[in-house]
Amino acid sequence: MIPLSHFLVVSALLFSISVAGIFLNRKNMIILLMCIELMLLAVNLNFIAFSHYLGDVAGQVFVFFILTVAAAEAAIGLAILVTVFRNRRTINVAELDEIKG
Repeated sequence: MIPLSHFLVVSALLFSISVAGIFLNRKNMIILLMCIELMLLAVNLNFIAFSHYLGDVAGQVFVFFILTVAAAEAAIGLAILVTVFRNRRTINVAELDEIKG
């Protein structure tokens, strides 16, 4: 059986990679969305690890709801990104700050 600490280390590494990706890349919106999704998956891994370790399925059920919301969020984010690209011809975050109401 794999100990809980191994799951937590992998989750911390995934979370750190996603945070580093957000801080290192502030231009490409697609990479920012992917880093946010990776961050969410790292949190889900924590939920599953603790759920398995404690013998409770509530954490695993909660992960299914989180993944459903994450899929909807990714689809809406990608749709907004495609619309912005069609209108502005760029997905550079620095140039998107000019969008106003």
